[in-house]
Amino acid sequence: MSMRLLPKSFIYLALLVCSLLVAFPLLYTLSTSMMSEAESAVYPPPLLPDALNMSNFIKVVDTIPVLRFIGNSMIVSCAIMIGQIITASLAAYAFAFLKFPGKTLLFSLFLATMMVPWEVIMIPNYLTVKSLNWLDTYQGLIVPFVASAFGTFLLRQYFLQLPKELFEAARVDGCGHVRMFLKLVIPLSLPGIATLGVYSFLNNWNMYLWPLLTTNREEMRTVQIGIGMLQFEEMNSWNLILAGVLTLLLPSLLLLALGLKPLVRGITAGALKG
Repeated sequence: MSMRLLPKSFIYLALLVCSLLVAFPLLYTLSTSMMSEAESAVYPPPLLPDALNMSNFIKVVDTIPVLRFIGNSMIVSCAIMIGQIITASLAAYAFAFLKFPGKTLLFSLFLATMMVPWEVIMIPNYLTVKSLNWLDTYQGLIVPFVASAFGTFLLRQYFLQLPKELFEAARVDGCGHVRMFLKLVIPLSLPGIATLGVYSFLNNWNMYLWPLLTTNREEMRTVQIGIGMLQFEEMNSWNLILAGVLTLLLPSLLLLALGLKPLVRGITAGALKG
């Protein structure tokens, strides 16, 4: 092996070790989910099970309504994702291409809302939802999150990178704002929109506190609340709990695997354009 290839080999080895460290919690979750209850209760716990015990996943389905929780989270996450894409793209187009008095000030105030902690507005949002009789409803879980300042900022920055000559030519041809938005901006900004979609879905899929506050009935619970139902006061069967965690994480892991490429492309698009 030449000295020139040696540093690169060390880099690949370091990256491999780092990737294993990052993936270790997920791999250990998979291993523990297939252990028996006796194996998972041993201290220190073993890294690998003696045998693949798939019955833990069946026990999870029998213990909690897994499909109901996944369905609720899917409905809520998809609705919020679609709502944020629509509202953020429209607002971003206005801030990027329209001219109106106070646009810079309004955009600054819009971004300032990102600095407000969620805990500050959580109680006012809860009181508003309660006054509308939206507790234990899908609209109570969805409506407070359909607008996103981060999504507007992300898409506005992406829209500003689009070639100005294309829009000037469209105006010469008589295109209005609606046609330019639907025929030019949206098709050219699909990587950015996909980035916002994947980020929004995963962020809302992992939401815990708001569903815990606004839902009381079991049939309206989401996956993050459902995982807590596998913990009992008498004892914790970690093999059962981690089997439930893995089962309820599968949809989000699948989406991340499918959406990782457009997510990375959308995030790095601004850095690659010269």
